[in-house]
Amino acid sequence: MPAKKLELESMSLDDLWSLHEEISGILSDRIKAEKHELEKRLAVLGGGVAALAASGPGVSPTAKARRKYPRVLPKYRNPQTSETWSGRGKRPRWLVAAMKSGRRIEDFRIGDASPKLRQRA
Repeated sequence: MPAKKLELESMSLDDLWSLHEEISGILSDRIKAEKHELEKRLAVLGGGVAALAASGPGVSPTAKARRKYPRVLPKYRNPQTSETWSGRGKRPRWLVAAMKSGRRIEDFRIGDASPKLRQRA
């Protein structure tokens, strides 16, 4: 191994660059061949690349469409910026900061949001 290293160190820059290009080409060809082989194996195992590409990136081919949820009306409002929050999910930063400064969550409640008005048939 040390003899080959000495040979490389004694080569000119042009020779090294042409060697680099030759190696890169060979590697590229081998990677393409390996990818082609793997795609063929995947197609044999079930569905193949075409089924995965049709469903889009990051989507499982067996995934169901998500059901439609009703729109949730906001319950809390930031009086300074008029940002709203429905009360679901993680609390917004403006509400967390206001609560840390001593205010109550009920201070941000929107109007008279009685349950009778929001009831669904």
